[in-house]
Amino acid sequence: MAKKYKILRLVLGDQLNIKHSWFKKAAPDTLHVLMEVKTETNYVWHHIQKACAFFAAMENFAQLLNSKGFETLYLKLDDPKNKQNFSDNLSHFIQMFGITEFHYQLPDEYRLDQELNKFCGGLHIANHAFDTEHFYTGRSELADFFSGKKKLLMESFYRAMRLKHHILLDDGHDPLGGKWNFDEENRKKLPKNHKPTPTLLFDNDVSRQYDSIKDAEIKTIGHIDPKHLLWPINREQSLKLLRYFCENCLHLFGTFQDTMHAEEWSLYHSRLSFSLNTKLISPVEVVSSAIEYWKENKKSITMNQIEGFIRQILGWREYMRGIYWMKMPAFEKMNFFDHNRKLPKWYWTGKTDMNCLSHSINQSLEYAYAHHIQRLMITGNFALLAGIHPDEVDFWYLGIYIDAIQWVEITNTRGMSQYADGGITGSKPYTATANYIHKMSNYCDNCKYDRNEKVGENSCPFNSLYWDFHDRNRSKLGKNHRLAMVYRIWDKMDANLRSEVLKRADFVLKNLDHL
Repeated sequence: MAKKYKILRLVLGDQLNIKHSWFKKAAPDTLHVLMEVKTETNYVWHHIQKACAFFAAMENFAQLLNSKGFETLYLKLDDPKNKQNFSDNLSHFIQMFGITEFHYQLPDEYRLDQELNKFCGGLHIANHAFDTEHFYTGRSELADFFSGKKKLLMESFYRAMRLKHHILLDDGHDPLGGKWNFDEENRKKLPKNHKPTPTLLFDNDVSRQYDSIKDAEIKTIGHIDPKHLLWPINREQSLKLLRYFCENCLHLFGTFQDTMHAEEWSLYHSRLSFSLNTKLISPVEVVSSAIEYWKENKKSITMNQIEGFIRQILGWREYMRGIYWMKMPAFEKMNFFDHNRKLPKWYWTGKTDMNCLSHSINQSLEYAYAHHIQRLMITGNFALLAGIHPDEVDFWYLGIYIDAIQWVEITNTRGMSQYADGGITGSKPYTATANYIHKMSNYCDNCKYDRNEKVGENSCPFNSLYWDFHDRNRSKLGKNHRLAMVYRIWDKMDANLRSEVLKRADFVLKNLDHL
C-alpha cells in the first residue's frame, strides 16, 4: 500500500527554485511532485537540447530535494503509469496517496494557469496557489503602473523599477552616471582581429533524457551530443556561469551587446536566460552579483556595461512578463498586418545562401541559442519583411531556443519582433536593410547576395523586401512619426527604380524556399 500524505505540491519544470519558502523545512506529510509529460514536449517542436536540459534540470532538482529530506516523486516520461498530462497524473496521485490538500505555484504560462485553475475547480479537496517568489514584480504590477496611460513605454517602467528597488542610483533619486540609459554607447561592431573571451561550457551527460525522448518518438529539432550538454542544469553550475560572466564578459557586455559575428556565437553575453527562466537562479541574485562585481572593478567596467545588463533583466524581462499577463490571451491571436505566409523551409535547416540567416539559424540549431539582435534583426526581421504568419514565427521561436517559455517568447516575437501587436511593445516595426546587418556584423562578407544592391538577381533580399514591406503597409504605418524619413526617402526614389524594387520583392516572396 502506498504511503499516505496530507499535502501534494506540484513543482513545474520552470519552478526549480530551492530558495522558495516551500523548501525552508521538510515536512513528512508533504509530497513534492515533478513530472515529464508529453503535453509539455509536444506543443511545439522543441530543440533536443532544450528538452534534455529541462528534464535533466528537473531530475537534478528532485534529487536535491530528496537530499534535503523532502518527500519527492519524480515521474519520468517512460513510466508506464504516466498519463502524459498534469491533470490526470495529479488526480491519480491525489487518490493514490490519500491527499487532502493540493498546492501549486502560479505558472508563468497562460495555458498552464488555465489548466491548473480548471483542475482545481473540479477538486473536492482544499487547494492553494502560491507565488513563485522569483520576479521583481507581481503579475499585475505593470498593468497597475500603466493604468490610465495610453503608451506602455518600457523606459518609464524601467526607471520606476530602478527607483523602487534602489538600483544604480546616485542619491536615492538620480541615476548613477547622470543618465538612465546608455544604449547609444552599446552599438559597436566587433573590431577586426578582436578575440572575445572563451565561452564557459559545461559537460553534462543527458543520455538518459535523450534516450527517453527518442524512444517516445517525440518530434525535436536541432543537434546534440547527449554526453556533453553545454548548458547549466543545476544551481551550482548556474552560479558558476554568473560568476564567469561577471569576471570575464561584463567589462564589454554593453559595448558589444548588439554585435554579430560569423565566427562567434556567444561573445560577451551572459547566457543565463535558461537558468533564470527555470528559476535555478533569481533576477535579484543576478542583478546584485553584477552590481557588486562592477563596484569592485569600476576602473575596468564602465557605466554603459553594467546599465545595459541591468536594463535587460530589471527592465525588459520584467516588462515583457507584465505585458504578457496584461494582454493574454488576446495577445497570442494578434496579427496587425494580416500576414499569412508560411515560414521558409530553410528556417528548419539553415540551408540558405543568405549568410546572415544561414549563420544565425545554423547557430540556433547547433547551440539552441542566439542573442537578442540575431533573433530581432536577422531571423525576426526577415520573417516580418516577408509577411510570415505570426503563428508560424511563434512556433519556431518557442521551440528552437533553450530559454523560450511563452511568457517571454511571445511578447518578444509576436510583439517586438513582428509588430503583430500593432505597437504595444514597440513604437515602430524593427525592420532593416542589409546596411544595418553589415554595420553590426561581418555576415555580408562573401555572401552570394550584394548588400549594396536593391534590384537584380544578386541583390540582397533584405533590401527589396524592406521597401516592399513599408510600401504595402503604408495605410497602417504612414502616420507613424518614427517612419516619416523612411517614407520620404521612398517617395523621392526614382519611379522606375521603385517599380524595379517592388518587382524584385515580388520575385523574392514567390521564391522564399529557394533563397
